[in-house]
Amino acid sequence: MNIIEKIAKAGVVGAGGAGFPTHVKYDCEAEYLIINGAECEPLLQTDKFLMREFAAEILEAIVMVAENIGAQKIVFATKKKYTKEIACLEKIIAEKNYKNIELFLMDSYYPAGDEQILVYEVTERIVPEGGIPLQVGVVVTNVGTLYNSYRAVKDLPVTDKYVSVLGEVNDPRIIQVPLGTSVKDCIAAAGGSTINDYAVIVGGPMMGTNLVGSEIDQAVITKTDGAIIVVPRNNFVIERNKQSIEHIKNKAKAACIQCSLCTEYCPRYLIGHELEPHRIMRALSYNEDAEVLKEAQICCECGICELYACPMGLSPRLVNVYFKNKIKEKFESSQDQLKAHPMRDYRKIPTARQTARLDLDKYDHQALAETLKVDVKEVKIPLKQHIGAPAVFNLEKGAVVKKGELLAAAKADSLSVNIHASLDAQIVEVNDQYIKLKAKDEVVS
Repeated sequence: MNIIEKIAKAGVVGAGGAGFPTHVKYDCEAEYLIINGAECEPLLQTDKFLMREFAAEILEAIVMVAENIGAQKIVFATKKKYTKEIACLEKIIAEKNYKNIELFLMDSYYPAGDEQILVYEVTERIVPEGGIPLQVGVVVTNVGTLYNSYRAVKDLPVTDKYVSVLGEVNDPRIIQVPLGTSVKDCIAAAGGSTINDYAVIVGGPMMGTNLVGSEIDQAVITKTDGAIIVVPRNNFVIERNKQSIEHIKNKAKAACIQCSLCTEYCPRYLIGHELEPHRIMRALSYNEDAEVLKEAQICCECGICELYACPMGLSPRLVNVYFKNKIKEKFESSQDQLKAHPMRDYRKIPTARQTARLDLDKYDHQALAETLKVDVKEVKIPLKQHIGAPAVFNLEKGAVVKKGELLAAAKADSLSVNIHASLDAQIVEVNDQYIKLKAKDEVVS
């Protein structure tokens, strides 16, 4: 069984983003392999932990993946300020004589970890609008994905996740939990919340999922979740993202002053893409059928336009998301050649400044306690933890499974991945959304 087959069998997906099936991404040829160790969003620390604790495993996986795709250049991109992590990587690179792995050190700005921004920073090549890095000869992969790929080659499926739990918790820390562990159990493992009326951000504060009330009770950890940030319910980020689309549209029609700052700071616009959010906001006010609205399809939803740039407190990102879902016709660029904006280097947003804008700076550089492996008695494992089709359940309710056993198989001929049991347990509930497991001694017959 080759590396692609083993990664597919283990159910590896992109650990730092939308969950693209890794066996599909790595089944190609590319000139560059770029490793994303930049931890894109403010406050996140899980990738730093992985680089410190599993540098040898990650670097071994890099060598295997680079050989598989025929990469001529291997570039490990991370931030200059990650001095401990860089030292760990350099130590293994020297010991193993990995001379062909180049470290590329970046300033701390947002969104440094966006894969298209990484491609431009490292190669000065611009990924086409609506395209992928492979179109310019590049594969970008996250350190968490590489760690899982290393384990896959050792015949270990993806069953657990390392998660940073921080913010308004008594004991901020990295935890290792079985997939399907409830967010509430994760918060409890970090000593519980310091406040009663709290909300949760799963992922980063710019692009993560915001949860309040009963949403918190239902949420579980998936293959793509790397952080839980507990914040006050009235935090700026939470309030902004809970607006209805009608309120957002009415507010935009009434208050947009066409200052164009949303466009001038847009990372896609700055690498030459034909995306101008201020024009979309103008079209929203006058003509929702305007041709310019198709540009919304190439928005990366980084949130800079609404959480940093707009002086009127409007939400161009959420407007773009609205039109992404509404307009089915594919965006087609009118540009023959893409060229980065000459002011790009002067419009990079320092991460610390972005964190302060979000009213989250009190949690910046929050010290995390020693890693804790969390044992739980019940998990709810989603059948869809990735881009593409849900996995297909292939057992029966009541079946007893071992940790690592295949629960649901990747759907054939589609972007799908295998799902494995994360506990030694019994299947107690099944539907088209998830499989619930309970430890055998917890099941009441």
